[in-house]
Amino acid sequence: MALVGESGSGKSTIVQLLQRFYDPKKGVITIGGIDIASMNVQYLRQQMGFVQQEPVLFSNSIRENILLGRPTATQAEVVIAAQQANIHDFIISLPEGYDTLCGSKGKSLSGGQKQRVSIARAIIRDPKILLLDEATSALDSESEKIVQAALDRMIAVHKESTEDQHKTAATTIVIAHRLSTIQNADTIVVMDRGTIAEMGNHSQLMRKNGIYTRLCQMQK
Repeated sequence: MALVGESGSGKSTIVQLLQRFYDPKKGVITIGGIDIASMNVQYLRQQMGFVQQEPVLFSNSIRENILLGRPTATQAEVVIAAQQANIHDFIISLPEGYDTLCGSKGKSLSGGQKQRVSIARAIIRDPKILLLDEATSALDSESEKIVQAALDRMIAVHKESTEDQHKTAATTIVIAHRLSTIQNADTIVVMDRGTIAEMGNHSQLMRKNGIYTRLCQMQK
């Protein structure tokens, strides 16, 4: 599912509510029919992978930053996550490889590299719910293409991993900055001043010739 809309329409608020940074004043939010207000917050957040616009990296090594997603993961699993995030080849090109220090707030890496390390950290968690909050909007166009390819790969792997009928279907919620990146979403929700103004897939919304159509035309 993709959430789109102008700034201040409520997109990021929904993601923050899902993570229980605060609770709704009215109504309930449920996952699998269970009110998340009744869930342990730590357990709830462990079920989620989160990639945001400005990734948070620590001055530790690249390996340690990826392992924050799942501290018990093996080195082989770290490598697989990095490969899926399209950052492995860059890491092994460094003199210290996975032991390379990221520096304070990841300053030794570029914006696109930091974002891909953040994606690897989300992948290694193997989350039930992926939350992508404008994950490419702060990048230059070349870095955006690379990171978007990594995000597309992560979503595809996430879906494939739950195709078994005995597993719960994976959920991916994307807040989109560039609408061309979410045209294949199963459902697109158009937000307007805190409410749902339109909902459907790309083709359905374009036929409505409403807010979504206008947003797409503004980005051409």
